[in-house]
Amino acid sequence: MTRTRTKVDFASLSDVEEAGTRRVSPKIRSYIEAVAATGRTDRANRDAFDRWVVRPRILSGLRSVDLRTRLLDDEVRAPVYVAPTAYQGLVHPDGEGGTARAASRAGLLAIFSTLSSRSLEEIARERPRGPRWFQLYLQPEWEGNERLVRRVERVGFSALVLTADTPVLGVRDGQMRTGFAIDSSIPLGSGPGIVPPSRGAEPGEERYPLSPSSYQTWEIVDRLREATRLPLVVKGVLCAEDARTAVEHGARAVIVSNHGGRQIDRAPATLSVLPEVVAAVGGRAEVYLDGGVRRGTDILIALALGARAVGVGRPAVWALAANGEAGVAQYLELLTADLASVMVLTGHASVRQVGRTAVASAPG
Repeated sequence: MTRTRTKVDFASLSDVEEAGTRRVSPKIRSYIEAVAATGRTDRANRDAFDRWVVRPRILSGLRSVDLRTRLLDDEVRAPVYVAPTAYQGLVHPDGEGGTARAASRAGLLAIFSTLSSRSLEEIARERPRGPRWFQLYLQPEWEGNERLVRRVERVGFSALVLTADTPVLGVRDGQMRTGFAIDSSIPLGSGPGIVPPSRGAEPGEERYPLSPSSYQTWEIVDRLREATRLPLVVKGVLCAEDARTAVEHGARAVIVSNHGGRQIDRAPATLSVLPEVVAAVGGRAEVYLDGGVRRGTDILIALALGARAVGVGRPAVWALAANGEAGVAQYLELLTADLASVMVLTGHASVRQVGRTAVASAPG
């Protein structure tokens, strides 16, 4: 007997996670919530926003607010995008197709994972217009990367995002307790032969097997840039040195990301290193940020510190779990409305006007 899924509405952004957690099994929940070790990096992402306040402005005479911006060659309705998350079909039958349709309706960018439940071709059909980018996990053989890149180009993705921070999967205590593992037993829409990142060593092993990205160097960025006409984005940058190197190797953008706190404990919060990355890039590439973004005030703070846009990962997955495509659409509507409200209250008519004076260090 098939169980009918009840429609779930969110009264506010604060309701999204709770609504989503009620719709998934404990094992799947452990995957979505998973953080490295004891979760210090994940907590740091949120705490970093608390070290800033926004500066309200009064009697600003605004008649409208324009959230539009351009990310590389794509115009979007707001400086927020759906970050790549794997296996969306595990949380709702709509999977990546629902996310693609919802983001398209919202006029926002969505980035889709190598480990998607739906194929690149299916995602493209669900979103024939509007920006969609592809996130690449390096494959063991160069030919595997070339095949993926050719498919990405053929079906109309408009940028290639290299996730460079996953030589092995981080040790995630919550997943270990429930026994959830990313492995070949989980169906992938991208087709047979796709290799997920390695989990690293098993107990008792003397050698530590690593995934392809562990033995790659910056030369792989050069090879990808030569292999595709698409702009290249490097994801996982957390210091000025790597930001400069990425630009020197031809990256059009970098994403300041610690993988949602899932890779290594005690890594810096993304917001805390954003200013040094922006300074290192020096306008030669666009800078985006993910990690800990939950409200419109968070987006404004990131923009004020130099990000061109921010990515949201877990919240979009919780929204998908709660109500599929409709859940993601409602979440994105609430988030952009929240940002618009913050823009009005801080006296900004457009995102282009947001600068360092929009925020201040929190007292104490």
